[in-house]
Amino acid sequence: MASFSPDIRHRELTFSDRLRGIEWGLILLVSVLSGIGFAMLYSAANGNWQPWASKQMARFVIAFIPMLAAALIDIRYWFRIAYWVYGLALTLVVAVDLRGFVGMGAQRWIDLGFIQLQPSEVMKIALIVALARYFHTLPAENTGRITHLLAPLGMVMVPVVLVLKQPDLGTAMMLLASGAIVFFLAGVRLWMFGAAAAAAAGAAPLVWSMLRDYQKARLTTFLSPDSDPLGAGYHILQSKIALGSGGIFGKGFMLGTQTHLAFLPERQTDFIFTMIAEEFGLVGGLVLLTLYALVIAYGFTIALRSRNQFGRILGLGLVTNFFLYVFINTAMVIGLIPVVGVPLPLISYGGSAMVTVMLGFGLLMNVSIHRDVRISRLGESQVV
Repeated sequence: MASFSPDIRHRELTFSDRLRGIEWGLILLVSVLSGIGFAMLYSAANGNWQPWASKQMARFVIAFIPMLAAALIDIRYWFRIAYWVYGLALTLVVAVDLRGFVGMGAQRWIDLGFIQLQPSEVMKIALIVALARYFHTLPAENTGRITHLLAPLGMVMVPVVLVLKQPDLGTAMMLLASGAIVFFLAGVRLWMFGAAAAAAAGAAPLVWSMLRDYQKARLTTFLSPDSDPLGAGYHILQSKIALGSGGIFGKGFMLGTQTHLAFLPERQTDFIFTMIAEEFGLVGGLVLLTLYALVIAYGFTIALRSRNQFGRILGLGLVTNFFLYVFINTAMVIGLIPVVGVPLPLISYGGSAMVTVMLGFGLLMNVSIHRDVRISRLGESQVV
């Protein structure tokens, strides 16, 4: 990991100081994972760079710029604009209902002219940034008072409800889980989580009524996918067949029969981990999960080294959000949880997901670079 010389800790960080603080080891791991994604998208297209691999490579190169920019900007600036970032993301989520276009049966994207953006992906990052600022400014003794938790609770629930209406159950779950984790990291008392869980259970009928028929079918067939093998249970049954057929070492690159005979649905997005397991077997799947584990461990180390509350909560929130991506996708394709449509980060095809995940890593590196900066509740700072 990058480190500073002792004298830098006693003065304001210059641009060259920040540049030297870039976590190149983390960038290497991110690049390796993305490279695996390019190769698998090439395989998914039966040995063709079009239509997925070439676009994904271009998105990675483009996203590299905002990642570095996010890392090098003074952390005080991110602190000051945190609520503005959240407000912009929320505006885009609302705009989806007004101007969004339908893709794959859901209205989740908005055309900005130069990019087709999925605002709910941006909201995953914006929510963590905003909550990190709120809890940084909140005195520790107030985290146990319900009146001081209403505002951040609203910050979580408003986008969750809007995303559920799109409908996007997977992202709504991600937003809710990310918010809950930030609350926990900030020191909110455990009994409040119990009360929230009870309230969520009471609201379950309302949430159920908001779901589309295909989402209800996914949830009901989770317990018995064989009951509708050609309908709602088709995706998970084909995924399990492909996983099992890969064996220990797999069938070989571009030799997966379930994938290349078009039995496996959405092989370039939600079920790309299944394709990896079919072509490279159990060993290939474990290697990929090991790489993810290294990234997550690296991120937790960065976050825990931060000496300011904003950076620590921001870093832990971002790493946990990344972990949720990985866990939900892999658990989904092996049948541990219902199919909810969460991409495998840096591997699955998707522009919005690629850009936001890379931006998240940029912010994580920002936390590392500014780990010795103490931020006041007003955003002022000093290097210690």
